[in-house]
Amino acid sequence: MHTPAPSDLNYQTGFGNTFSSEALPGALPIGQNSPQRLPYGLYAEQLSGSAFTVPRSEVRRTWLYRIRPSASHPEFKRLGAQINGIEQGPVTPNRLRWSPFEVPAERTDFLDGLICLAATAPAEQASGVSVYVYRANASMESVFFDSDGELLIVPESGRLGIDTELGRLEIGPLQIAVVPRGMRFRVELLDATARGYLCENHGCPLRLPELGPIGSNGLANPRDFLAPLARYEDRGGPVQLVQKFLGELWACELDHSPLDVVAWHGNHVPYRYDLRRFNTLGTVSFDHPDPSIFTVLTSPGSVPGQANVDFVIFPPRWMVAEHSFRPPWFHRNLMNEFMGLLQGVYDAKAGGFLPGGASLHNRMSAHGPDAATTRQAIAADLKPQKIENTMAFMFETGQVLRPSRLALDCRERQTDYDDCWSGLARTFEPNRK
Repeated sequence: MHTPAPSDLNYQTGFGNTFSSEALPGALPIGQNSPQRLPYGLYAEQLSGSAFTVPRSEVRRTWLYRIRPSASHPEFKRLGAQINGIEQGPVTPNRLRWSPFEVPAERTDFLDGLICLAATAPAEQASGVSVYVYRANASMESVFFDSDGELLIVPESGRLGIDTELGRLEIGPLQIAVVPRGMRFRVELLDATARGYLCENHGCPLRLPELGPIGSNGLANPRDFLAPLARYEDRGGPVQLVQKFLGELWACELDHSPLDVVAWHGNHVPYRYDLRRFNTLGTVSFDHPDPSIFTVLTSPGSVPGQANVDFVIFPPRWMVAEHSFRPPWFHRNLMNEFMGLLQGVYDAKAGGFLPGGASLHNRMSAHGPDAATTRQAIAADLKPQKIENTMAFMFETGQVLRPSRLALDCRERQTDYDDCWSGLARTFEPNRK
C-alpha cells in the first residue's frame, strides 16, 4: 500500500465535482487524457458510467492511470455460490416486516453475507432497484465490481474499510458510502462483525435533490460529501475478481491486484457521507410535512418528480407542531417504501421495528403509526419535544418492490406484523365534535 495509515486518511470534499488525485508526483498527465507515453510507464483507461452522448450534466466518467489495464484478465466463469435471495417470490400486496438478520457463525465476508430482500424486476432485467441486507464476520479477500448498478451501503453495526480503484473510504454506523457502477472494490471489516443494508440502483446515478423554494442551503450540503485520494496496490496474485452481471456472480483469477490505479481524474467516483450532518427541516407551525423533506439522495425516474429511488432519513429533530397529530400520518401511497432502522426507535412504531430489521409497504398499502403510538400521540401534551437517539431510513421507489422467495419464507419475517394496527379501536362519536 502506498498511502497514509487508515487513521490518517484524508479526503476530497464536494458532490458531483470533477476530482483529481495522484499517489505519485507527476503521475497525472497535463493537458490531455491519453498521451502516447505516460509517466511511470502507466496505462490510461477510461471508466464510463454513462453513455458518451448523454447531456453534459449527466456524464459520469473517470480517467484511470494504472499499472496494468483492466483488459488484462482471463475468461470469467459463473460461480457455484450465488447471492442469497436472488429468486423473486410470488406476488403479494401484503405489508411485510423482518426482524434483524443475525451474523452467521461460519466465515462470511461482505459479498457472502448479502441477502436480497426485494427487487423491482427480475435480476436479469437490472432495472429499478434491488434491496439487500448484508452480514459479515470476515474481510473480503476477493475484489468485486457490480455491472448492474451503483451501490449505496448503509451500515447498521460495525465499521467498514472500502478499498476502491480510486482510493479508500472508511464508514461506520450513521454514515453511508456509494460505490459507482463498475468500480472495483474490496470490503475490510474494522470490527469483529458488521451488518447493514444495501441499495443497488440500476437507474440514473444518485444525486442531491432539487431544493426548490427551500433555497440554496439545507438538507445534505455538498461540502459534506467526501471522495478518496489516490491509493494503489502493486503486488502479485492470485486475486479473485468477482463481478455481478445480470444478477449472477462470475469470477476470474488475476495474477495481480486490480486496485492498481496510481492517479485519476473524473466524476465517476465513490464517496461517503455522515448522516449526522444532514440539515433537517420540518414544520414550525402545524402538521407533519411530507417525508420527501428528508431526502438525502435521489435517482430520477422516467416520470418527472417520481423517483427511481429516493434515499430518505428520519434523524433526530425537534417536534413543535401545534394542535397536530405529530407522528407520520396514516397513508396510502403510489410510491413503494422499504424502511430500515440504524439506531434507537422509529417514532411511528412503539415496538417490533428493530435496528437491523426492515419493513416493506408497497403501492397503495395502508400504513402508519401503530396502535400504541397513535393513542399516545392523540393524548400527548403538545410541548416542544426533541426526538433523540434515532435514525431510520427509507428507500422509496416508483416501482413495486417484489420480495424474494427467501424474504417471504425466512424465519426473520414477522408474520404477525398486521397485528400492530389491530388495536386501533373505533373512537367515532357522532354527537361529539
